[in-house]
Amino acid sequence: MKLPVTPDYTKTDLSRAMERIRDPAVLDAVFQENARYLHWDEIRRRKKYPADPLIIWILMKFFRNKNAHPITIGDRTFQYSLGDSCWKELHSLDKTAPETLSGSLDSTGPGREQYLINSLMEEAIASSQLEGAATSRQVAKQMLCSRRKPRNLDERMIVNSYLTMKAVRSLTKEPLTPDLILRLHAMITSGTLDDSNNEGWFRDNDEIRVIDSSGTVLFTPPSHSKIPQLIGALCRFANEEQDEFMHPVVKGIVLHFLLAYIHPFNDGNGRCARVLFYWFVLKHKYWLFEFLAISRVIKDTRGQYRKACLYTGSDGNDLTYFIRYNLGVIGTAIKELQQYIREQQEEQNEFSLMIREREEITLRQSDMLRQFMQHPEKPVTLSEVMETYQVAYGTARSDLIHLADAGYLEKRKSGKEIIFVFKGIPPKVTRTNSK
Repeated sequence: MKLPVTPDYTKTDLSRAMERIRDPAVLDAVFQENARYLHWDEIRRRKKYPADPLIIWILMKFFRNKNAHPITIGDRTFQYSLGDSCWKELHSLDKTAPETLSGSLDSTGPGREQYLINSLMEEAIASSQLEGAATSRQVAKQMLCSRRKPRNLDERMIVNSYLTMKAVRSLTKEPLTPDLILRLHAMITSGTLDDSNNEGWFRDNDEIRVIDSSGTVLFTPPSHSKIPQLIGALCRFANEEQDEFMHPVVKGIVLHFLLAYIHPFNDGNGRCARVLFYWFVLKHKYWLFEFLAISRVIKDTRGQYRKACLYTGSDGNDLTYFIRYNLGVIGTAIKELQQYIREQQEEQNEFSLMIREREEITLRQSDMLRQFMQHPEKPVTLSEVMETYQVAYGTARSDLIHLADAGYLEKRKSGKEIIFVFKGIPPKVTRTNSK
């Protein structure tokens, strides 16, 4: 692929641009394109400007740089500039989305815990697929639900990601340190690297390159000799308050980019960077992210993800491209969660109508039965119920036995394991008072 570049321009070009800075038509084009935060790669292809595209670009950069916030990590300088659309999305993350979703999460089926487990599974699967795990979502989810041991490296990647995502919640009271980054990497790569000695260790070579499917080198990371300095600066950036306010979600996105940019590991950099973002936003009490499958949206828009990274690197390390892309991803993930909740509510309401007079069924058992009805051919184990609903062995067994005794399920033995299969909805027994 052809890598994006930004143009060099002379003092004469700059003078020509400044001569047009008061032209209303030119300014209108500049502000419109800056609102969309287009890259030169897109500007240069457009023909209907009131001035040369280079003039438009120079003035776009002039106004961007006036509003830019610099970030220094070691010997590297980055910057970003947020417009109204970004602040609108951030305001939604602070207020509207949590308030809207909080009640919805509690009002459907067994509530938050099942949504949480589902989102952690979706995130773990998509994050691993982004890094090449060739396992279908359906097979992977069944493996996680049933607690089946992984059969190959691809499945091992998914299990690692899932267990790491679950563990992250207990690590949010710690400051970010090189040791914590190494621990996260060791958890997420355990048993999946060609050389196990690379698990939880920074790379000691400069052989790493990021390439595309055609073999084009997209990115060459900093030298391994710079890693200790850059990781130390990254940790200070994460732990310390900056002179200017930086929204925590934006800071988490920047941490995601910076870890991928430093590329401190021989493998697993992408997975570790996404886990670092997740850790940071949870540390700052953005509980909503526990329920969002961010990596699934990234996987579906991986071309845009790659473009955002390349645009950032080709335009003077301007992180705005990457930030805007990720805010869009988060917005999409929220919409997907809202749609998923609506669908679950509709299914739950329909099912409740069917069994509303069956007093022997609890809310959790009702939801379990609904899952059985959706996949009547699929046997379910105690382990799967324990993992899906985050309940103890005794509770899972009690629920399944109760549904079996009531005639909804059939209890069978498969080898040494007890399984339950769906039988159907038994006729309702009408109780009459004897005289």
